[in-house]
Amino acid sequence: MAERVWQSYYIPGGKAKRTAYRCPPMPEKDSSRALNELCIVSNFVEVHLAREGHDNPVGINYLEKIQYPHLASIYGAMLAGVGYVLMGAGIPIKIPGILDHFANHETAGYPLQVAGMDDAMMTFSPQDFMETPLPPLTRPRFLAIVASNTLAGALLKRANGKVDGFVIEGPTAGGHNAPPRGKPEFNDAGEPVYGERDQVDLEAIAKFGVPFWLAGGYGSPEKLAEALSAGAAGVQVGTAFAFCAESSLLAECKRALADLGFAGTAQVFTDPQSSPTGFPFKAAQLEGSASDSEVYAGRPRICDIGYLREAYRTADGAIGYRCSAEPIAAYIAKGGRAEKAVGKKCLCNALLANIGHPQIRNGAGIEPCLITCGDDLNEINRFLKSKGGSYSAADVVQVLMSSVKKMIA
Repeated sequence: MAERVWQSYYIPGGKAKRTAYRCPPMPEKDSSRALNELCIVSNFVEVHLAREGHDNPVGINYLEKIQYPHLASIYGAMLAGVGYVLMGAGIPIKIPGILDHFANHETAGYPLQVAGMDDAMMTFSPQDFMETPLPPLTRPRFLAIVASNTLAGALLKRANGKVDGFVIEGPTAGGHNAPPRGKPEFNDAGEPVYGERDQVDLEAIAKFGVPFWLAGGYGSPEKLAEALSAGAAGVQVGTAFAFCAESSLLAECKRALADLGFAGTAQVFTDPQSSPTGFPFKAAQLEGSASDSEVYAGRPRICDIGYLREAYRTADGAIGYRCSAEPIAAYIAKGGRAEKAVGKKCLCNALLANIGHPQIRNGAGIEPCLITCGDDLNEINRFLKSKGGSYSAADVVQVLMSSVKKMIA
């Protein structure tokens, strides 16, 4: 396995102790066996732990843009009995076929996008990681996360296997959002403006004949009822669960933002520039986090985890790797354009810091977090009974399902 170095330290003030780790080598087209093993094991453990104590299906969500670890990660999740694989932030037409192959422990490939040349095929053979033959796995259902009717229809026609359904995600959802269609427009705060062309026709989606779920601002009983009335199988909810007691979000960040949400004063900014993926990315505005421009300016510009690196063709025809969040001079030296590096932030490091695993660098301090959530952060006061209080995941389910009970009654 890849080397992992654990360190313990105290946050300034000495009140809270953290543990951090130094990551293994960065992923690439032909990642090391050790890194592939780490992907298999980590995804297995994630799904295995999520399945403990109940018989409900568990899903795992991947970003198509993070291509390097797809194959090993999906196989590890399937070994643990994952029931659903969800994927957005791209066009995942090759994922259904991978699920079919891995169900029989067969070799599968996935095309890596490479700037300046045709896609390069990544391959993964489960047999290389087996000590003994294994029985066939259950093929998980595949749900594509989309933001348009056109993409949904294209996936059903072009995917190399069965697409079992869709998550229809609107621009108020946390994390990455699909960019607006048409000529870019921005509001006074600098956020992208979404219009009628970005609205999904749910009647047209229903005609595809596969189940769909609605996401982005659907974390309320009223919105769940609305989704069901529109023909949806249900809703996808993120923000409400991100701030519940069971969430692994850093405790002090969770508490601070929950208090703001309870007061109705929380702010979420849709940043059109920060993500190296090129997609708009939502960030909760929190003092001391990387959402503060001064805090992020004090961080050395570095890319040392590398999941969002772009593969590109080098001068000698080989494949190189660059990230628009790495030092600008290095990015330009690799053929990147300076304007594409403006405002970029290292999300790989920030998202690890969000769950209490920040990197520590000599002379550079502790990696700051960058909390992402949906625009409805202020709506979590429907679950909180008081400032400084907390609520459980079960509380969220109970509140949301109250609308279903009324519909049945």
